[in-house]
Amino acid sequence: MPGQPDSHPASLRFFFPVLKGIAGLLFCLLTAPIRPRERKNVPRTGALLVFSNHLSNTDPIVVQYSCPRLINFMARKELFEMRFLGPFIKWFRAFPVKQSSADKGAIRTALEHLKAGHAVGVFPEGQLSPDGKLIELLPGSALLVRMSGAPCICVGIQDSNKLMPDPQVVPKPSFTSIKATWGTVMNFDRSTTQEEIMDWIRSELLRLSGQPNVT
Repeated sequence: MPGQPDSHPASLRFFFPVLKGIAGLLFCLLTAPIRPRERKNVPRTGALLVFSNHLSNTDPIVVQYSCPRLINFMARKELFEMRFLGPFIKWFRAFPVKQSSADKGAIRTALEHLKAGHAVGVFPEGQLSPDGKLIELLPGSALLVRMSGAPCICVGIQDSNKLMPDPQVVPKPSFTSIKATWGTVMNFDRSTTQEEIMDWIRSELLRLSGQPNVT
């Protein structure tokens, strides 16, 4: 459709099972096998907003590996400037977001992907958690939900920071499996407030990542 972003390229769809197998093998070799849970909850088609907690730079791989469909990730702008990583994540149809300010361009791109029926991946914390605990969520997630009307699902990651703790960029053997647990799909109507949406995302991410929901 004119004005809408491209879907994932045919080359990626063809090689994705191979890349997924390679990623799974590498994580096993690093003694950190990925253990997806409840991925049957993920809709296979249609617009979908995916929210995840953020413990490690490996998290996009963990989320994509555990998901039965391809995801368009909102990713830090600086990553696209890296020599090898930049072209690779562009191939995956990731799109940049500026972390220092409200990025209207990133919001617009996310809405275009959702309108086209794609899955969009967002880390609502906007940065890595320094200690593994969920930090304050940015309100842009609720804005996306309200503007798109898209179904939402959360995935809680556990122990990826043992493989690559912040601020390290090189993995180390962790001898612990990485768990990625999917919640259930939630649909919000237009009357839902920003606070209600953010409370739901926070509660789901805490529950799915095994953290206490302390209010």
